[in-house]
Amino acid sequence: MPKTKKIPMRMCIACRVMKPKKEMTRVVKNALGEIFFDPTGKAAGRGAYVCADEACLKKMSDKKLLHKAFASQVGEEVYRGVKEDGVGNE
Repeated sequence: MPKTKKIPMRMCIACRVMKPKKEMTRVVKNALGEIFFDPTGKAAGRGAYVCADEACLKKMSDKKLLHKAFASQVGEEVYRGVKEDGVGNE
C-alpha cells in the first residue's frame, strides 16, 4: 500500500475554518517579540493564519484579530502587508 503524505492543516483566525497550510497567509511572532508577515511560512516563532478570502482579511483587520492571537499590539503595517499578500493570492 503506497504511503500518502499528510497535508498540514491550519485554522483561519477570522472564519475558524481548517484549510491546507499552503492556502493560508502566515503572520509570526518570534522569540524577540517581533511580529511580521511570513511569506515563506517557515520562520521560527508562533504563527497565526488567515485565508485569502476578502471577508476574512477584512474581519482580521476590523476586529484586530492579530492583537488577540499574539496577546500584544500589532502594527498597522503588518495588517496592510497581510491584506496585500492575501488579495494577491486569490
